Amino acid sequence: MAQTHHILVLPGDGIGPEVMAEAVKVLQAFETPQRKFQLRHELIGGCSIDATGKPVTEEVKQAALDSDAVLFAAVGGPKWDGARRGLDGPEGGLLQLRKAMDIYANLRPCSATSPSPSIAKEFSPFREEIIEGVDFVVQWMNGATPKKKSSVSPGCPQKWPFATTPPWPVISLDKANVLASSRLWRRVVEKTITTEYPQVKLIHQLADSASLIMATNPRSLNGVILADNTFGDMLSDQAGSIVGTLGVLPSASLNGLPGDKALKTRPYGLYEPTHGSAPDIAGRNIANPVAMILCVALMFRYSLNMEAEAKRVEDAVRKVLDSGVRTPDLKGKVGTKEVGDAIVAAL
Repeated sequence: MAQTHHILVLPGDGIGPEVMAEAVKVLQAFETPQRKFQLRHELIGGCSIDATGKPVTEEVKQAALDSDAVLFAAVGGPKWDGARRGLDGPEGGLLQLRKAMDIYANLRPCSATSPSPSIAKEFSPFREEIIEGVDFVVQWMNGATPKKKSSVSPGCPQKWPFATTPPWPVISLDKANVLASSRLWRRVVEKTITTEYPQVKLIHQLADSASLIMATNPRSLNGVILADNTFGDMLSDQAGSIVGTLGVLPSASLNGLPGDKALKTRPYGLYEPTHGSAPDIAGRNIANPVAMILCVALMFRYSLNMEAEAKRVEDAVRKVLDSGVRTPDLKGKVGTKEVGDAIVAAL
């Protein structure tokens, strides 16, 4: 009997439908007689507001809870700016979905060799010797407070690929020198790491100095960079400069992992690129689909227990980018669909 994975697909607004189409194309390349992907496409963001008056409906929230994973592209645009903001605006659809799924931990990997060393070499504003060997994951609270204890917060669960032997250090960011909330953060992180993950080295780092370190000696941050919503959001975006563009960086939002005994419900995962909806280039077949395609790799890795397949996607993306098949933002001459086709062919 074939194994069926139920995936909720949320293309959203702007370039979202275009890049999502290429991610789905890559996903379907892994279908076999023994493995099927049942895809459910739904609206979220501005397109949902236009159709239903809401950025996300209760039906879509329930569909997310019934799925094995969620692929999300992007929401928002000038059409809705000013008229609807916060939870009522396009971005509110994502915020509401995260809350419904209790996915509070956001993971953004950053490596000078991923998705392609040639991309980092060509597009990073930093000299090659500065970013050589950089390899870290920014793990930050994406806005929802966890309802239950989970091995995602904080530390290195054994099932995570970056839980190496010896394990990566956890570099906790705060502003404990001026903020009472950061002093609380520091106490909780220290207690959690020392009691639950005694094998993990914990380093406390002021967030503002971490920003400078990321720009001058980013290799010294190799490990798991742990932060709250504010510092994590800013530092993970800054990390995009290491690879040269946010257009190739995926992210994962999780509440736990398969096999996590601390969870009282099924683990939920939502996978999204770190870029926005880019409405100015929507519909022109020039959007870069790489970050969205790499979200499929993260979904394979964290939600579907398909590590070998995740590496195949990453290897195919690297091969295509290194061959020069790229969209215009990476000084290439091919379109969104052509990049997707090339990655499928490389698989």
